[in-house]
Order: sequence, then C-alpha cells, then structure tokens
Amino acid sequence: MCLVYYLSASKLYLKMNKSVSGFSKLKKSEKIEWLLQHYLFNSKSAKKIITQYWNSNEKLQQLHDEFIENTITNYYLPLGIAPNFLINNKLYAIPMAIEESSVVAAASKAAKFWLERGGFKTEVISTTKIGQVHFMYHGDFKTLNTFFNTIKPKLISDAKPITKNMDKRGGGILNIELRNKTDSIDGYYQLHASFETLDAMGANFINSCLEQFAKTFKTEAEKQLDSTIEIVMSILSNYVPDCLVKAEVNCKIEDLADLNINAKEFAHKFIQAVNIAKVEPYRAVTHNKGIMNGIDAVVLATGNDFRAVEAGIHAYASKNGTYTSLTHAEIKNDRFKFWIEIPLALGTVGGLTKLHPLVNLSSELLGKPNSKELMQIVAVAGLAQNFAALRSLTTTGIQEGHMKMHLMNILNQFNASENEKKQIITHFKTNTVTHSAVVDKLEKLRN
Repeated sequence: MCLVYYLSASKLYLKMNKSVSGFSKLKKSEKIEWLLQHYLFNSKSAKKIITQYWNSNEKLQQLHDEFIENTITNYYLPLGIAPNFLINNKLYAIPMAIEESSVVAAASKAAKFWLERGGFKTEVISTTKIGQVHFMYHGDFKTLNTFFNTIKPKLISDAKPITKNMDKRGGGILNIELRNKTDSIDGYYQLHASFETLDAMGANFINSCLEQFAKTFKTEAEKQLDSTIEIVMSILSNYVPDCLVKAEVNCKIEDLADLNINAKEFAHKFIQAVNIAKVEPYRAVTHNKGIMNGIDAVVLATGNDFRAVEAGIHAYASKNGTYTSLTHAEIKNDRFKFWIEIPLALGTVGGLTKLHPLVNLSSELLGKPNSKELMQIVAVAGLAQNFAALRSLTTTGIQEGHMKMHLMNILNQFNASENEKKQIITHFKTNTVTHSAVVDKLEKLRN
C-alpha cells in the first residue's frame, strides 16, 4: 500500500515539476522521451502518432527538422489545387494549403464561373515596403532635424555593403524620413525608411539596413548633438499600405443569370452584402476572414509568411479608423464589377522558397512567378473566395455547400467504413447535411 502511494506521489511530482533546462540541446529522441515522461502519459499512443508523421527519407526529414527549433515531428496540411483561374488571359491551377473543407471547392467554383466571363484582371499598384528605427530624444527638434538632414547621405552610404547586391538588381533603399511622434509619446521619434526588395519579401534585408542606420545615427549623434539619443529598436513593418495589388472581375448584369436567381436581383443583393460589410464590423470580420481563407492558403503553399500578410491586411482594413470590407462592388452602365485592393509583401526568393520541396512544386505549378505575379495570383484567390461566399450567402445560404464538403470529416470522425461512406454520401445528395443527421443515418446503418 505504501509502495503504491509512493509511486503515485512520484508521478504527481513529475506532473507538477515540468520545467527543464537545456531542452534545445537534447536529441530529437530525447526530447520525445522527456515529453512522454512529463506530459504525454499515454506513451505508446503518443509516440506512435509522433513517429508515423516522420518522413522515411532521412535527408528530407532532417531538412524539415532544421526549419524550426525543437522539432519532434511534422504537422501535415492538405495541399489542394483550384484549377481554371484565368488571370490576365493566362490560365492557372492554384495550389492551396489549408485544413478547412469547402475552401478549395469554393475557389474552384468561382474560378470556373469567371473563366466563362473573361476571367480576372489584376495590376500591381506599388511595391514599397517600410522599416523603422524607433528612438528617444529630448533635445530641440530643429537641432535634431538639421542633424538628420546632414547625416542622411551617410546613413545610406554606410549601408552600401548590405544593399550592394539589391542595388544591382534595381532595388534598395528608396528614402529615409525623420518623423516626430512626440505628440504620442514624449521624446519619441522615428527614422522611417522605405525600400524596394524586388522578388524577396525582404525582412532580413530591411532589418539589416535598419540596424546599420541605427548604429551610424547614434555614433554621429554622440559627436554632434548635445542631448543623447536612445535607440529603442530597429524593425521592419508588416503594415505595407504602399505595397498594393488590385484584382477585379466584371461582366454584363445579364451574364450573372445562371445562378438560379434573377440576374438583377442577385447583383443587387450581392452589392448590399458588400455594403453591409463596409459599415458593420461584426460582419466585416467574417467577410474578410473568408477572403483570407483564399489568401492564406496560397501564401502558405508558396512558402510565405501568412501571419505577416494577415496582420498587414487587417491593419489596412482599419486604415480609415473603422474595420471594414476589403472588397468592393458596384453596378455601372449595366455592368457588374467586383474588386479587391490589398497590401501584400511576398517573396519568391529567400526563406523557404528554395528549401521546401512542396513550395518549389507550388512555384512550378504557377509557372515560377516573380513577386509581382505572385501578388496578383494571391489577390485573385482572395477575391474568388469572397465571391463564392457571397454568392452562397445571397442565394442558397452558406451551410448547404459547406456541410456537404464537411460530410467526409464527420464520417471520418466516426470511423465510417468505405461502404458506409458510399451509402451516406448517396443519401445526402438529396438531403440536408447536418452533424446530427449524419450521425443518425450512420447509426441506422450500423443497427
């Protein structure tokens, strides 16, 4: 009895004492054993799940292990294809990495619809990216401004070893401004720099330039200014309102007629739906989430940073002080027009773009686009996704199509056999899919 109590107490102690030193220095197998001991007490099941997702190709597995820190296994997402995207008269099959059912189907459906109506038209409006050196200064602003204007050429020249290769390709530093932010925080100023990074997303390039600006700025300030300068931080911004792309579709109103609804009525309801998202933030967030279903899926498939894209786009949706729709719609001269204008800082070189085999495959599928071409493809994916969602919402409702796509997930959740899946899929071709209805049908089959 005492032994049982002692073992239970030891296990309890292990559960409570989960801190660890030097975890990153452990081998992968040792990391897993530590997790099994301290967190994953169903060790056989947990270890099986972890190891079954390892790649049998050791070299490929090592490549994945080295993408991030403290890796124990691979986390898979499905990579789907949405075909029939006609963009500027060129056909694309767009790769999409996402876990949510109905997204790829919706994008494909929208692509097919607009394929027969002239396709998508796109343009890159601008490609400027931003970085800032944030610093504190409590002296006279005029003195600081004079100093900045004097030192500005040296800021650029001292960064030449960093910008040399980018300069050769036509990119580099575009401008540096001194910005007075003392209305917001006492003594707060910025070196606000703009960059052109061409086919690179440019985060490392921009951050390296900014840190050199800060070093030069502080060194020269110590020589020339009476008041000290405190560098707080040097970092790029993921808000890129001047790195813009536009995508649109348009057609005669009567060309909308195959939607099982009067074309004029559909166009009117569609525009109303967009306008509601423009004025109602509760709706706008869900509206824009649907857009990001398409955007994130392509961004992820092409090895880009979807968190940065999300943050920048949602900030852009709030640029006028209220969170609003990213898409717009109108009827003009009896034509229906639907468009999106969004900031996108994407890269086709650097990062994972040359390392991840599936990112390379996605790039090949898209014809190895440069960053401007990828911006246009990604914007189209977002616009198509939004069109598909609004089309459903204003006609049949969103759940009919979504639940049919979700049907397989429900069946897999209950370990349905192949025979059960066939029978249930056939049944729900003519019946409404709900979670409870699927469960009821499955139980009847099994009974």
